[in-house]
Amino acid sequence: MTHPERPSYAPRSPLARGLRAPALLLCSLFSLGGCVSPESDTTGGGEGAAASERGGAAGGARRGGAATSALRYPEARAGDTVDVYHGVEVADPFRWLEDTDSAETRAWIEAENAVTESFLAAQPEREALRERLAELWNYERYSLPRRGGASWFFTRNDGLQAQAPLYVSDAPDGAGRLLLDPNTFSADGTTSLADWVPSPDGALLAYSTSKGGSDWRTWRFLDVTTGEELPDVLTRNKFGGLDWMDENVGVVYSRFERPTEGEELLERNGSNDIALHLLGTPEEEDLVLAPTSPEGHFLGAQTTESRRAIVVTRSDWKIRKNEVEVLSLVGSSRGRGPKIIEGFDARYEFLGNDGDRMWFKTDLDAPNGRVLQIDLFEADRERWVEAVPERDVVLEGGSVVGGHLVLEYLRDAHSEVRVHGLDGALVRTQELPGLGSVSGLGGRNDDTVTAFYYTSFTTPTEVWELEVATGSMRRLRHPNLGIDPADFTVRQEFCTSPDGTRVPMFVVHRAGLELDGTNPTLLYGYGGFDISLTPSFGVQNLVWLEQGGVYVMANLRGGGEYGKEWHEAGTKLRKQNVFDDFIACAEWLIESGYTRSDRLAIAGGSNGGLLVGACMTQRPDLFGACVPAVGVMDMLRYQSFTIGWAWAGDYGTSEDPEEFAALHAYSPLHNLQDGVAYPATMVMTGDHDDRVVPGHSFKFAARLQAAQGGPEPVLIRIETRAGHGAGKSTQMRIEEAADELTFLRAALGVD
Repeated sequence: MTHPERPSYAPRSPLARGLRAPALLLCSLFSLGGCVSPESDTTGGGEGAAASERGGAAGGARRGGAATSALRYPEARAGDTVDVYHGVEVADPFRWLEDTDSAETRAWIEAENAVTESFLAAQPEREALRERLAELWNYERYSLPRRGGASWFFTRNDGLQAQAPLYVSDAPDGAGRLLLDPNTFSADGTTSLADWVPSPDGALLAYSTSKGGSDWRTWRFLDVTTGEELPDVLTRNKFGGLDWMDENVGVVYSRFERPTEGEELLERNGSNDIALHLLGTPEEEDLVLAPTSPEGHFLGAQTTESRRAIVVTRSDWKIRKNEVEVLSLVGSSRGRGPKIIEGFDARYEFLGNDGDRMWFKTDLDAPNGRVLQIDLFEADRERWVEAVPERDVVLEGGSVVGGHLVLEYLRDAHSEVRVHGLDGALVRTQELPGLGSVSGLGGRNDDTVTAFYYTSFTTPTEVWELEVATGSMRRLRHPNLGIDPADFTVRQEFCTSPDGTRVPMFVVHRAGLELDGTNPTLLYGYGGFDISLTPSFGVQNLVWLEQGGVYVMANLRGGGEYGKEWHEAGTKLRKQNVFDDFIACAEWLIESGYTRSDRLAIAGGSNGGLLVGACMTQRPDLFGACVPAVGVMDMLRYQSFTIGWAWAGDYGTSEDPEEFAALHAYSPLHNLQDGVAYPATMVMTGDHDDRVVPGHSFKFAARLQAAQGGPEPVLIRIETRAGHGAGKSTQMRIEEAADELTFLRAALGVD
């Protein structure tokens, strides 16, 4: 499931989007979920594995269907590493697999991919699935247009292009002129255009590239008229985050310390700072506007309407709260300004400003969110004004656009949009194209229109334009796949978790499908980091539904679907609630006659990979197949790598005795037991993943293969040209989707 950061129409601050990344660092770009952003819609082979094999899960009748041919897994050396946590000894025999680039690990990767390829290649439907996916994937996909002066910038993938080229046009729905083609960045299509930000007048473009899906970004600058590159290059940015100053003087961006050469994919990232780069000067001379904080804090920034100041948020990710200050970008006061929100008492998100008046979304005394108006020079708390009070539904986000507050809400995990005056008065509840998901709705106060993505389970991602003052809408881009929503049934169901909590899920299948208790069913979940799963379209899902499969998306605690309390109920010492919710959904599907255990698969990526790993170790009897992708599997060491420390607000850490006990109790790696019959499993990861480092998946797969006491296959598919998921070429996505569907069909015995 893809949950990209929400791109905006004429973005107030791409810097802010990038700097919100830690809250979204575990957003998955894997698995059978759909996609709000339209772009989110070589396994190894050969005989080399034979030299060092041992017996694996070989032959026998499988719960899902036909017998597994004899699989022999590569030898994985069991070391003697033992860590001691608060007096408890914990073995970590496959610690050596954390070193992704060692000769021993590379040999293991090649051998594991050979085993996986041999299994998948033996499945007769694999090529047909690949062809069907390519056929359906071959449709135009557009990004939201971003305005720079009188020009509009957007990406368009004609269908099967590896990466989506960038165009510039004089209209938001124009054909445009090709400006950048990322398909020329690398021979294999794995260097992607990660982000792009036009200057206020549209004369210049800042754009960033990512190699192999890495979160590290390299920024360059382009003259839009001539296509000539400026000499400026920025190399210390990670996760994105950049915006322009007034009059194209320079850019403000997020910086990290450069990692040790050769350790870019593993080394722990410290805190960032906010820097100012003046065009025409060396990167080494960039000015620090907001200095780095102690580790555990993260800096975000957004430019104000004038682009002569920035609003800086300093967030403590252990408690998920922040402070706010406003810093000047010009003159002798550059880098100085008032701290307007102090104390780390809540979360505050800058929505925009009109002169000295500023609006913030906050959960202060409002678990579902509300909007405050704060005057820059009269920021004492007793002067704060509640512009829009808390409602009984969740405030997801908003922007100040065209003299209005445009606010997006979630009602039972689908979108609702309301437009307010700057005085907070409700102007309208905005009509939407249907019951689905909306994202975007960004802009600036002097814009008259904003744009948004709209999608649902049966609607490929569309681009719409909204005239803020009148509420009139027009559809700018509409992919035509020939899909008739009437051919499918979509319903929202609810089950009850063991503690009595009501948990929603969306259930999708072909219209008229007989629910006889035998339908192959895929249950997808995430459950973390205040991230909401909402209806979205995916080609991979469509193929699953075409074949008679049932797709289920669960809205678990830990997510953001029902506000702060819902999120916090699935964090730290209460993380087990997330797994209980998911298991309750699975049991409900069986009890309600949709499927049975040997026909039920679960999938999830990143934090959702953790979800799958925890549930399959706690209830191996309940599932017929499991696909944990880029998962956090070692809950005792996750904070030791790259940006893992930023997840402590959701997980806690093993340094704390009480949190260690909770983590150790569900950590997927540490709860595998020898001799247990685990479901058929295909772990998925990328060897260049510098967000959830692949050592998590490597160690889990090696341990699971050693522990497996049943006949089901245990595979790991390691993409050697990609990272956490972003920036993959279209062909790589098709291959990955085909392999996942092939595995699920084989594991569940789908005819």
